[in-house]
Amino acid sequence: MALKFWPLNWPFRKTANQLPDADSSEPGSALKPAAQQVGYIRSPARAGKNQNSSAYGGMGERELQLKLELLIEPVLSAQNSVFACAQALADCSMADQERFLDSVKCIADANVELAFQFCRLAPRGLKNIDEKDWHTWIKRILASYQQQGLNAGLGIIQQLDDYIDVKAKRPHAVSFDEISRIIEGIVTGLNGRALKLQANAQLFTDTETIHLPENISTFKNHAENFALYKSIAIHQWAQTWFGTWRVDLQQLAAGFADQQRAISLFHKLETARLDACIKRELPGTGRALESFNSLLSAADLPPAWQSAVQALSKQEATAHDTARLLYELYEHEFMPADTLYQGILNPALTRQKIQQRSEEDKAALKAQLSQLQQELNSSRQTPVDESRGSDRFEIRNVEDDEMPDGYRLELTYDGATIEAGEQAQQLLASIQQDLGAVPPEYLNDINANAFNTGAGEENNQAIDIRPDSDDVFLYDEWDHSRQQYRKAWCRLREHAVAEKPSDFVEKTLSKHRGLLKHLHRTFEALREQDRRIRRQPFGEDIDIDALVSSLADLINGAEIDQNLFIKQRKVERNIAVMFMVDMSGSTSGWINEMEREALVLLCESLQHLGDRYAIYGFSGATRQRCDLYKIKTFEEAYTASVKNRIANITPRDYTRMGAAIRHLAKLLGRVEAKTKILITLSDGRPDDQDGYRGIYGIEDTRRALIETKGMGINTFCITIDEQAMQYLQHMYGPVNFTIVDQVGKLPYKVSDIYRRITV
Repeated sequence: MALKFWPLNWPFRKTANQLPDADSSEPGSALKPAAQQVGYIRSPARAGKNQNSSAYGGMGERELQLKLELLIEPVLSAQNSVFACAQALADCSMADQERFLDSVKCIADANVELAFQFCRLAPRGLKNIDEKDWHTWIKRILASYQQQGLNAGLGIIQQLDDYIDVKAKRPHAVSFDEISRIIEGIVTGLNGRALKLQANAQLFTDTETIHLPENISTFKNHAENFALYKSIAIHQWAQTWFGTWRVDLQQLAAGFADQQRAISLFHKLETARLDACIKRELPGTGRALESFNSLLSAADLPPAWQSAVQALSKQEATAHDTARLLYELYEHEFMPADTLYQGILNPALTRQKIQQRSEEDKAALKAQLSQLQQELNSSRQTPVDESRGSDRFEIRNVEDDEMPDGYRLELTYDGATIEAGEQAQQLLASIQQDLGAVPPEYLNDINANAFNTGAGEENNQAIDIRPDSDDVFLYDEWDHSRQQYRKAWCRLREHAVAEKPSDFVEKTLSKHRGLLKHLHRTFEALREQDRRIRRQPFGEDIDIDALVSSLADLINGAEIDQNLFIKQRKVERNIAVMFMVDMSGSTSGWINEMEREALVLLCESLQHLGDRYAIYGFSGATRQRCDLYKIKTFEEAYTASVKNRIANITPRDYTRMGAAIRHLAKLLGRVEAKTKILITLSDGRPDDQDGYRGIYGIEDTRRALIETKGMGINTFCITIDEQAMQYLQHMYGPVNFTIVDQVGKLPYKVSDIYRRITV
């Protein structure tokens, strides 16, 4: 019989007291010798089976067990064993075994404990789920863990039987995970405000997010289920674009005895109007809606309903016509069934979103118009005639077939059409989409100040941009639409993060103890080695080569070289690194936790390296309140105070990046260092409520980074925004950013980037 030898580099770590026994599925396994349980000694019950290979030509139990143990070694113990998992996998094909091992590795990269539970519970799914659905399931596990934690990820694994039943009984089902990116692309290509997608048990929109079902299996055909998914999304988009929510549905329903019946009736009527709008704008989708029980194609409606549907199908019909017909049909006994795609209405949440957005748009528009007014008045060739009273902003309706109301809004000043700038135009479009027109009060305050807005120092005082203490700093902001700076535009104030005691750092170090060892080795490798200078007249060691040469010279009668020593000269690192951490509200949840964990691991590793580093967080709300949070300065040591500040980093407001970059570049510029680096950790693009979004925010951030590079400071950005390629390359350059697709790998990315820049 041929002998089989394990490779020398194979980790042979088993001892009698380390081998698992409690998790074995064999009867009486707890009483067997440990070596017998893992297959080193075949038991009588399994003597007829070759444990070195699978019955299907794959790997045997022992090889599978060792490979699994290498992946999840930190959580293994006498009680936690992968023996039963290896037994189950031995009955699978090589392709299935490799698929399972790849999945374990992927999950272990995120959380080792979750990977162990996966090994316990998931093997039975290999033979019941095809490869495509298997990968979808793995993505759901990881997404749930990253967004909600370990228990959420474990819950997805525990629901394996339900998942198998769905896939077995509904092979033509379409899931949210499968088509969300396709639907997102479709919705993004439509007119109006950008909408997010989210899976939900209920189908509705709050005018900011479209809530779609987890999966659809209504039809026994994949194409029809996908068409229904698309129809639902487009119908929800139509509510926001064609003005469904310009009617205050809560107030409307309050006038009826049965408010729920009134809301339901309004929804059915409005669905008929939206169907007609979609059919005109998107004929292909309109035909799909008709096939899904649309009221437009219902021939058996009572005469009153047929008349109502006909009226709502006219191009000039609005949501107010729907409200009028509600009064006419409320007492009518007939109530048509819901369509498959209409979902529900959530008037309370939607009204809250609209009111909040309207207040933000109003404030942002006033800020934009105030600045525009100052620039227009300061550029006049003649003084303002205060008695004329015509220098005011007005809104003019211009015919535009692309708009749902048939016109777009145009801004005029002193009777002449003006170029409002991209931010102001976006705000006007958002207000029109929500309200149908710009209310007079949105312009009254601006017009009231029309004769009191001269240029110069008085103007600056009027908008209160001067610092009121030594802690407030003023920074310019780049307006790309006018290709000039807005002088002293942003007020930035430094704050201190609370030092409330927390055990977050200790928990992080325990959670990532294996990763921390790797990071220590990575950063220690960056340390410059001492230089050995040979052939010196004195030094710490003898230069053997020089000594041999001198001996040869002596034998040949030549003059002996006196430089026979090696001198050690230490090369000092001269690097200063600033970490700029996004503390905007969008980082709440798992993003904030991963940012804090990455900072803890970085600080622990940088202590070994000895480089100077500082950490600041940034957030804010409008240009009047740009906030910077001191977490660690260059002068501070990594003390308990710094650890507590990291633990207490919390999400706050918006992402106004330009002012923060300019301020941190100024601080970093004061540091004496050969190499200076500014690394940004952020979850997305620049954004603020006063118009600092889109192209405006991106261009200001880009200009701030150009200014920073001009000071000799290297810049880099790490983001988890999968759409970042669209704007980060423009802001940071083609090689100075990276996208982290799995947030659990963030600490690795930071260390790799740091090594690349500093070596």
